[in-house]
Amino acid sequence: MNLGGSVPIESIEIGMSVSYSQTITDADIKQFAGLSGDHNPVHLDEVYAAESRYKRRIAHGLISGSFFSALFGTKLPGPGCVYVAQSFNFKRPVYIGDTVTASATVKSIDLKKRRVHFDTVCKVKNKTVIDGNAEIYIP
Repeated sequence: MNLGGSVPIESIEIGMSVSYSQTITDADIKQFAGLSGDHNPVHLDEVYAAESRYKRRIAHGLISGSFFSALFGTKLPGPGCVYVAQSFNFKRPVYIGDTVTASATVKSIDLKKRRVHFDTVCKVKNKTVIDGNAEIYIP
């Protein structure tokens, strides 16, 4: 079954890769804090953040991590897929104004279970800020 714009599992190959980029804004951080309930001052308070190890406000790690949902739901495999699992390793902070590029590369395919496993990475200025793995079910 091919749901408009999605890539059928039979057409997916190991090594296929997709990317998505977005620049982090102050509004993104405030909206994410409201949505998630995470009002940690290291994300929202300039004075507090200036005294932290980061010296300025940092974005919530899951803002960057959420970009994988955009990749899977709109690019590969695309509409109709179901996000089953994701692991994250947070390597570096992301700051307001940073452009985050999220990439996912097909690592393995299980045709019987209709699942695709991806290596995932987010980078800022070519430095890894998040890496991990994802599992996607394709109906």
